Amino acid sequence: MTEPIKTIVQCDFDGTATREDGSIVLLDAFTGQGWRSLLDDYEEGRIGVGRFSSDIFINIKEDRETLLEVIRKEISLRPGFSDMIDCCKRKGFRFVIVSNGLDFYIDEILHNAGLGGLEVHAAETDFSPDGLKVFYRGPDGNLLDTDFKLAYTNLYLSQGYRIVYIGNGYSDGAPAGKSHFVFATDSLVRHCRKRGIACTPFDDHNDIIPILETL
Repeated sequence: MTEPIKTIVQCDFDGTATREDGSIVLLDAFTGQGWRSLLDDYEEGRIGVGRFSSDIFINIKEDRETLLEVIRKEISLRPGFSDMIDCCKRKGFRFVIVSNGLDFYIDEILHNAGLGGLEVHAAETDFSPDGLKVFYRGPDGNLLDTDFKLAYTNLYLSQGYRIVYIGNGYSDGAPAGKSHFVFATDSLVRHCRKRGIACTPFDDHNDIIPILETL
């Protein structure tokens, strides 16, 4: 009997597990539109995600519950997300969320969906009177300014995993390029096609499940 291939499904969160981006929702709600010029610097590679997040989220002074009230109203999981996780369990695939999003709202959304036990690596947050402090910690425990998602992809590769990657945007490009199978939506589709990375476009997670079943 053939030994099953050691497989991990590495999934982004904002705009991937969900349709909306929780960070953008919060920044628009509590800092106005001016922050988007810094987003351009990040997406064009002039600054790393660590600096972008630390410079912009410090402007949010509201408490955790105030922010979560907005998240609960505005953010929802894409259809089929829970079923996709069930599929991974049946297949014996490890499922992990690696996201540039903020840990406190990711945990809230998953908990409310009955998915509180998932493995999640995301931006750590500290609510303080000075504003929301955000930082990224890599697999080795050290703080990172860039390539947070890629650091985990590299770890999983070093551990001998076959990587199935699911993502939607700029920060997913590098890890997608190192993965064995890629499911892409939104701008990640364009990125993959531009760079010759094989990918399967999806709209919701029900599109992914039949292919996962064949792996």
